[in-house]
Amino acid sequence: MLFHSLAAAPEIATELAENLQENIDTLTDLPTSKAEAGVYLKNLLTMLEEFAVTYGGKLIIALIILIVGFKIVNTSIRKMSKAKGLAKLEPATKNFIVNAIGVLIKVIIGVTALAILGIPMSSIIAVIGSCGLAIGLALQGSLANIAGGFVLVIAKPFSIGDFIITGDISGTVEEIGVFHTKVITIDNKRIIVPNSTISNATLVNATAKQERRVDLTFTAAYDNDIEKVEQVLTQTCRAHPLVLDEPEPFARLSAHKDSALEYTVRAWCKTDDYWTVYFDLMRDVKVAFDKNGVTIPFPQVDVHTKS
Repeated sequence: MLFHSLAAAPEIATELAENLQENIDTLTDLPTSKAEAGVYLKNLLTMLEEFAVTYGGKLIIALIILIVGFKIVNTSIRKMSKAKGLAKLEPATKNFIVNAIGVLIKVIIGVTALAILGIPMSSIIAVIGSCGLAIGLALQGSLANIAGGFVLVIAKPFSIGDFIITGDISGTVEEIGVFHTKVITIDNKRIIVPNSTISNATLVNATAKQERRVDLTFTAAYDNDIEKVEQVLTQTCRAHPLVLDEPEPFARLSAHKDSALEYTVRAWCKTDDYWTVYFDLMRDVKVAFDKNGVTIPFPQVDVHTKS
């Protein structure tokens, strides 16, 4: 298959294929005697010598370019990521751009090495085009993830450190890569989300704003004074040091349930303090109800019988 591909290339590649084929043909039959073994070894050494003289230098230069070029690219990419010119960009955007540039330069180095070996650029371009089509069909999902990564970098629906909710996934964004985004859950698990999935899904960014509202519901018995319950709830919210004065805390009767009245409480706080305020108010309201004689009934059912 290799020789058929080279034979379709221009004269240099054709000559290389023909010479190699001729030499290999002479080595197809294994020696059966000592005399044949000497001839076989001589032909093998002749083939290696001709290949080394004709193409050995080019092969060594190509390997040097690949090895040295890749090392220079890796070093340059590390320095580029720390450059002051990119310092103003968000970490996700900066990493995406640096990685994309690194991949592009490595592809150029690889093409240059092939050209040094004597393979014409027209053949290289044709092969790259054919491979690109095949790879594109085989890796549709990966290409969709790359496109999704571009969307995330350009649209910026979230940044590293934001707490996001998408589908059944929620957590803090750790990294936005070329193919996927890494999310750390509340219980410190890492979830790898494909960029195509996260860029096309409905997404909630819980930390996009500096302030966030805590919504809670509490129940109290029907025989409690409604104004008193609302007052206790409001005072409890205002007493918490992390609850903001503006907007003011809200506490109102919101529903009539089967066994109790339901009250809705809304309190604003800094986004970083959300869970602290949430759990503190759940505890503080119960303590305040007990202190002020507000009863919380258990579910109950009245059964009447006729004799």
